[in-house]
Amino acid sequence: MPADPQRDQAKRAGRALDAANFFLADVRQGLGPYLAIYLLTEQKWDEARIGIVMSVATIAGILAQTPAGALVDAVRAKRLAMAGAALIVTVTSLLLPLLPSFWPVAISQGIANAAEVVFPPALAAVSLGVVGHSAFTARIGRNETFNHAGNAVAAAVAGVAAYGFGPQVVFYLLGMMSVASLVSLLAIPERVIDHDLARGLDGDGGDADARRESEQPSGFTILLTCRPLLVFAVCVLLFHLANAAMLPLVGQKLALQDRNLGTSLMSACITAAQIVMVPVAMLVGARADRWGHKRFFLAALLILPVRGALYTVSDAKAWLVGVQLMDGIGAGIFGAILPVIVADLMRNTGRFNVAQGAVITAQNIGAALSTTLAGLVVVNFGYSAAFLALGAVAAIGAAVCWLALPETRGPAAADPGRSRQTAPPASGIAAE
Repeated sequence: MPADPQRDQAKRAGRALDAANFFLADVRQGLGPYLAIYLLTEQKWDEARIGIVMSVATIAGILAQTPAGALVDAVRAKRLAMAGAALIVTVTSLLLPLLPSFWPVAISQGIANAAEVVFPPALAAVSLGVVGHSAFTARIGRNETFNHAGNAVAAAVAGVAAYGFGPQVVFYLLGMMSVASLVSLLAIPERVIDHDLARGLDGDGGDADARRESEQPSGFTILLTCRPLLVFAVCVLLFHLANAAMLPLVGQKLALQDRNLGTSLMSACITAAQIVMVPVAMLVGARADRWGHKRFFLAALLILPVRGALYTVSDAKAWLVGVQLMDGIGAGIFGAILPVIVADLMRNTGRFNVAQGAVITAQNIGAALSTTLAGLVVVNFGYSAAFLALGAVAAIGAAVCWLALPETRGPAAADPGRSRQTAPPASGIAAE
């Protein structure tokens, strides 16, 4: 039987996406939590200066997120955009030991965080452009599976290597992962990416004037006119307002009990949660179209109040680490379902990636506020009250999701046999 070049290229693109998600797992987070450890232990910075640098980096990421989505919508060189972002993250991180004073570190980490925000919308866009709407949920589930596997491997390798060679080893690990991610990204065949699909259009057919009009992305307009997207953004903000501070609080409780084991136990929490996220992401990819996208997202929100309540039961190390495994369920669902729901809402609008950027901006705002809220509650009322308060925030998010967010499965997911031309547009949802 003769080989099908198109099918072979599609398979090659799928394998390259697997590899890109695996290797970018470390690059897209930059130095992450290792930055604070390095500055504290190796450069002897005080906690106040470290906090300011981390805040600068966070603010830079928030400000860049929606424009990054608009950029991904606008450009066809999406692989090169990700490759460029990977190089920026790596170079700014590798320069850090050479320029360890305050302003170079603050500026370099702000630039790195601004570059990192390109990865989520660009990976989702390329995935949609390769597989189309009907296979998008499964592809995103696979993306997240390899992403979490990459995070788990990178965290484990970093933990072992740092124990033997010191915190600076994370710079070399990041560089190696960056090179591997560049090779993987460039291995995706450019010709298999449908760039109309990649921005949420159907990719063929339709009115030419309408198609030209759709080529002007605008995230702010979408947020103000698409009620379901606005509801979803609020739910996402509440999810991260509840979730982001839980792991740091657990780490603080563990460190207060045993300062020597605090870092090791924190690494165990992160690695174990990432391992749990792998099968969860696979489940979302395999079943979300059948069981409902909203139902999965609602489940991710409902896990958080349970998790927050369980943290108050015991301070035993094994109990806290065990409960933290539930983070793998909630975060595993969330990472896999977010781009799927946005793609549902933005179908045929040409605004998929800028909408992703806007929703992820809401996510980052929630995460930034989470630690502040938790810290204030801990100081005034204790750790148990903080966990319960965070759980209550998630419960509010679940109520908003249940009452106000419609089920978002598009017509292609409900009936994969329908063609792009005959499937009605999602404008009824997008403009609701």
